[in-house]
Amino acid sequence: MAEFVDSFEAMSKVGPAVTVFGSARAKKTDPYYRKAERLGGLLVEHGYAVITGGGPGIMEAANKGAQQAGGVSVGLNIRLPTEQKPNPFINTLIEFKYFFTRKVGFVKYASAFVMFPGGYGTLDECFEALTLIQTSRIERFPVILVGHEYWGGLCDWMRKAMEKPGRISRSDLDLFSCVETPEEIVEQIARWRTKHTTAAPKPS
Repeated sequence: MAEFVDSFEAMSKVGPAVTVFGSARAKKTDPYYRKAERLGGLLVEHGYAVITGGGPGIMEAANKGAQQAGGVSVGLNIRLPTEQKPNPFINTLIEFKYFFTRKVGFVKYASAFVMFPGGYGTLDECFEALTLIQTSRIERFPVILVGHEYWGGLCDWMRKAMEKPGRISRSDLDLFSCVETPEEIVEQIARWRTKHTTAAPKPS
């Protein structure tokens, strides 16, 4: 309960935000690291704070881009026995012991989810968001997958093994999109905000 109260209090001051997920193992030489860093800066330019899991890799890159652009850079860090230490590019750090309270922070204050290539944690967050939207537990917002090379096989499998036999509806596949560049991500988010609200954030 304390984690909910503390995180709600801190996050309520953040303003419109986009949550970015991805591998903690991505190196600075990884093309997706550079894309995430670029995205962090672009989101700030368009009036958004950037929220990540606070760790290294893709999370660090997105936080770095946001901080260096002079924006709000938020890290929702999880305390684990062996990992992970918060990255140094966070302006607002919130520590969690429990995954489920942390997940609420990711979802409650996000205008969009951006999923870079990652591991189990990234997939978990992706499908949890899609399930919550599909079942109308949360208001729909953009869920954007970055990189056809990484996500393409999964998307094909979903169409063949899930949608074709009727395990999900065709419309369920429209709950997410797959793009390549940071510019496409920002364009999709801006288009969604323009269509669904009259209170889009002002560019910085």
